[in-house]
Amino acid sequence: MIYAVIGLIFGIIGGILTPGFVPKIYAPYFSVALMAGLDTAFGGLRAAMEGDYDNVVFLSGFFVNIVISVFFCYAGIMMDIDFYLIVILVLGMRIFNNVAIIRRLYLKK
Repeated sequence: MIYAVIGLIFGIIGGILTPGFVPKIYAPYFSVALMAGLDTAFGGLRAAMEGDYDNVVFLSGFFVNIVISVFFCYAGIMMDIDFYLIVILVLGMRIFNNVAIIRRLYLKK
């Protein structure tokens, strides 16, 4: 629990010290990376509530999901295709699915 509090403190400090905008050229990459991180975070919360949580799986999934999502975004931009919209759509559907399962698990308790 102490690691979560420390991470939250660092996140708040980082959010205060960094500028509140993302340059337009990096916006697709940032949005895809953010959605991939949120997908992994909600997946980890779901796994913890189900009793299946594994830190190695969570951390590897976090970084691999972000790298693959950003790569797809980059490849789409190189081909002049707005592929990042599809990636955001898929990750958004996964987030809503995880939130629905978390809600059901929470209501069972």
